Amino acid sequence: MKSLDPRVSRLPVPGTPGKILPKLPLDQFGSFEVFVQPKDGKSFQHEGIVHAPNLEMAYVLAKEAFTRRFTCVSMYVVDTREVFVSPMTEADQNVYDQIVEVGAQPNPETYEIYHLNKRGKQHIHAGTVSAGNPEEAMWKAHQTVQSKPVFNIWAVRRAALRRTDSSDVDLWHTLPEKKFRDASDYRGGDKLKDFLEKQKHE
Repeated sequence: MKSLDPRVSRLPVPGTPGKILPKLPLDQFGSFEVFVQPKDGKSFQHEGIVHAPNLEMAYVLAKEAFTRRFTCVSMYVVDTREVFVSPMTEADQNVYDQIVEVGAQPNPETYEIYHLNKRGKQHIHAGTVSAGNPEEAMWKAHQTVQSKPVFNIWAVRRAALRRTDSSDVDLWHTLPEKKFRDASDYRGGDKLKDFLEKQKHE
């Protein structure tokens, strides 16, 4: 079944359940997935994408595009081709029921696991596993998954991420909440009420 969700359709179409397909080569600027942590203690969540010539420029553009109108405490970006995607399920079907068992693979790396818990929402960080490939990472994540249905899984190699580090912390101090962007901050209703009251007495 083809998904109408652009966050899913721009990623490779799943084939055999449990099998991850390679992504096609690009002939233009690549796309990079952006993840943010809204507050300390909150999970990272997928926020959107940027197009850039390389990972470092993607990080700069992501900061400009996604953190100008709200503050966050951390952010990272990763090449879309480094996001390994499970099949997509519907209704109350749990995608983990389609993940096949994978034995221990050589050269394990750290993978960040993201879950789509509700259709139309963003993928949310669900945990970290050590695995030799994305298939094993998803199988290992299966061991700790909650009982509620998960509709889609992303596995991302931690080594492929451009993360906020200690030297970047000052970036977020330059991003105060810009309330002047919100119409409510101008209290237009109160000003109109005051104006009408004055008109009554003139």
